[in-house]
Amino acid sequence: MGLRAKFNLVMIVAFGIGYALAGGLTWQLVREDARREVVRQAEIMMASAQAVRKYTTEEIRPLIADRLEHEFLPHSVPSYAAQTNLRALHEDFPAFTYKEAALNPTNPIDRASDWEADLIHEFRNDPERTEIVSQRMTPTGLVLNMAQPIRVGDPSCLTCHSVPAAAPPSMIDMYGTANGFGWKLDEVVGAQVVTVPMSAPLEHARRGFFIIMGVLAVVFIAVVVILNLLLHYVVIRPVVRMSAVAEAVSLGRLDVEEYERKGSDEISSLSQSFARMRRSLENALQMLGH
Repeated sequence: MGLRAKFNLVMIVAFGIGYALAGGLTWQLVREDARREVVRQAEIMMASAQAVRKYTTEEIRPLIADRLEHEFLPHSVPSYAAQTNLRALHEDFPAFTYKEAALNPTNPIDRASDWEADLIHEFRNDPERTEIVSQRMTPTGLVLNMAQPIRVGDPSCLTCHSVPAAAPPSMIDMYGTANGFGWKLDEVVGAQVVTVPMSAPLEHARRGFFIIMGVLAVVFIAVVVILNLLLHYVVIRPVVRMSAVAEAVSLGRLDVEEYERKGSDEISSLSQSFARMRRSLENALQMLGH
């Protein structure tokens, strides 16, 4: 195996190891970056829902407080306001959803599905937990779920959710007496759940990963080509010429053209030493001839 083949073999092995390590690290980084992007989108949606709830509680309810004393208006309920507002977002971006799921909701459409119920039970089992971020595979692809607990923290909430007799008659007329009652103060009754798709960010991450790895491969090929050219002109060609001269001299052909590379590197020093050795050999042979 020649010097060039050995050099390229070492380069390929080194690149293969480095390429595999770089690929694994790069893929992990781009996936984490994509997930952070999705989490950020979920945080913005959750913050939007919280802002609507706060606005409804602090701005809307006081304006219609007198009317609420004898009439139930779902528009004054923070949960209803948040879900109605973010439903408009869902119409434009169907993969983005927001739901205030409850185990025993007043409105049956808010009833928690199996996986949402699991989130609520996790909050119930760990009262200190304030957020759960998880991933779930759906028919449309991988999605990220962000959930925060809905806790009965205001005693006024029990007016509508303790027993049917305490609830406004207009609320009973609208939703009946079968759901949304029996809540207790400080109890986790549901969860705010934001769902954000991960398919698009992951696809962007995958595309970016292939671009980065492609660039690395091109850079490696360019480096190998340049190093091979340097190896050829700086090392291999001078060594081959010195080897040819040495071969001729060893066969007694002293008329072969002398090769001495100018410069101060190791190859130049070797060629100069070889040239001196050849001249010394010629002088010795001439002296023996006389």
